[in-house]
Amino acid sequence: MTSTTRLTVAQALVRFLSVQFTERDGVRRRLIDATWGIFGHGNVAGLGQALIEYSDEMPYHQGRNEQSMVHAAVGYARQSNRLAAHAVTTSIGPGATNLVTGAALATINHLPVLLLPGDTFAGRPADPVLQQLEVPYAGDVSVNDCLRPVSKYFDRVTRPEALIPAALNAMRVLADPVETGAVTLALPQDVQAEAYDWPDEFFAERTWYVRRPPADPAELAEAVRAVRAAERPLIIAGGGVHHSRAEAALAEFASATGIPVASTQAGKGSLNHDHPQDVGGIGHTGTATADELARLADLVIGIGTRYTDFTTGSHTLFERPGVRFLNLNIGAYDGHKLAGQPLIADARDGLTALAGELGPDPYRVTASYIAEYREDKERWEQRVDACYEAEEPDVRPTQPQVLGALDEIVDASDIIVNAAGSLPGDLHKLWRTRSFDQYHLEYGYSCMGYEIPAAIGVKLAAPDRPVWALVGDGTYLMMPTEIVTAVQEGIAIKVLLIQNHGYASIGGLSESVGGERFGTAYRHQADDGTYTGAPLPVDLAANAASLGMRVLRAKTVSDLREALAVARAADTPTCVYVETETADTVSGAPPAQAWWDVPVAATATRSSAVKARELYERHVSTRRRHL
Repeated sequence: MTSTTRLTVAQALVRFLSVQFTERDGVRRRLIDATWGIFGHGNVAGLGQALIEYSDEMPYHQGRNEQSMVHAAVGYARQSNRLAAHAVTTSIGPGATNLVTGAALATINHLPVLLLPGDTFAGRPADPVLQQLEVPYAGDVSVNDCLRPVSKYFDRVTRPEALIPAALNAMRVLADPVETGAVTLALPQDVQAEAYDWPDEFFAERTWYVRRPPADPAELAEAVRAVRAAERPLIIAGGGVHHSRAEAALAEFASATGIPVASTQAGKGSLNHDHPQDVGGIGHTGTATADELARLADLVIGIGTRYTDFTTGSHTLFERPGVRFLNLNIGAYDGHKLAGQPLIADARDGLTALAGELGPDPYRVTASYIAEYREDKERWEQRVDACYEAEEPDVRPTQPQVLGALDEIVDASDIIVNAAGSLPGDLHKLWRTRSFDQYHLEYGYSCMGYEIPAAIGVKLAAPDRPVWALVGDGTYLMMPTEIVTAVQEGIAIKVLLIQNHGYASIGGLSESVGGERFGTAYRHQADDGTYTGAPLPVDLAANAASLGMRVLRAKTVSDLREALAVARAADTPTCVYVETETADTVSGAPPAQAWWDVPVAATATRSSAVKARELYERHVSTRRRHL
């Protein structure tokens, strides 16, 4: 007879989660390391009680906003190399729908997070209950169905015994290197508190092996032929290089072949900035060096990249007639993009296999090609130096000078977290990565508000390393509240808060497409109804201080250098506040080195839009389908 234990559904789920493990390359660790939660009537008596019951087995973190709890969990998962994750529980109603943005971010970036929103009564003793969405044509729909399209797995557990297959499927997806992302188990509040006799086998330790699928011999042979035929190959390193921990394999392959390596936002740091084959970021926010190589490449070797429009210059970047693509990717969907030759495999093992096949008769690009891109990179580095340099240290800094000041004090142990605004473009072009995980940019969803909670998650995963959240005023105003969590738990993140009085990135984009920076500056309304009056008297430093953070104000470049050094040494949450140019005059970084398709009004009377449309049509005419 099978032995059983009588527990509530919520208790059984927490106990189950506490004994799930991942293993890769012989390294074993817990899959769900902790649970974030904000409690309401939909989860307080279920998961809330269960987390108290099993507090020794499942650590708990108190959040202030449901979306930001997901961001913190995602930051933790990425820093943990997707081998460990956090769960997030919410009540029904707005608590659950607040998860949607975070879930989309996790799924788009292929990062695991377990979402446990409360749901309306499965037994329907009262209909409707508080916060219930009534759908006249479907009695089984709730607001949690909003999570279906942004989840890699979704289930609603309407009976206790249904938890067993749902929980097992959830772990399967979370540990799958191809399918991982947000996983949602919607938990009706009555079912959470219901008791059931659970088979004890459900609570036995389970290990989920994270696969490293090898390359198919036929695909590998085709890949070897493609590389050997190339005269001007270029590698594009994407986030899959990091997820696979393929950085060392990539460095060895690039050194052996001489092939230059450009990187996406997610792939930056795959090679350190001073590696001989590193040529910097690729695409719209990339370097002139990498983008010129892309224009002339006859073979583009994509490793773990999704080829987003920023990377490909909206399909205008790879100009050479007959250019071909070789796509080493663990996912077949991405491996076949741009009509490329797929090499479906784990990035590390695929690179090792490719290097082995090329080894017996070594392949290497010409010395002239190597000299060309190294000289070009040296010219770009001189441009970076010029952007970072502050000839007058006692004046207000530009945004690149802020990055330059930070660059002066960090070492390989520092981690830089960013996601949205004008900073991603400057960082991708200018930042000099010193370690494979120093550069933490969330650019798949480019979600404002990600940085501060994600930095908390990163710090939880890397407690002995300095972790910096780089935020502009627009991002800060979206989601600063997890500062309270950092203060509460003594999580010593460093927030570099840059005030430029508006949406600098979108303001520049607006100007380029004929939008005249409409609605992008943080200013009072003028008499004509536009926001062109004086800057708003908002004191973000005072706000951060009011949330419990130590704040250091820097007015000049000299002040900034001193404040950053103090913040880096601090063992409590610390914010460095600096004011740069206003959003409509932000300057300093080199302009975009490749195009990005943002449609421009086809008809307009204002000259700015007419000129922007003319330029747009010229760019669109260069777009090509790679078939």
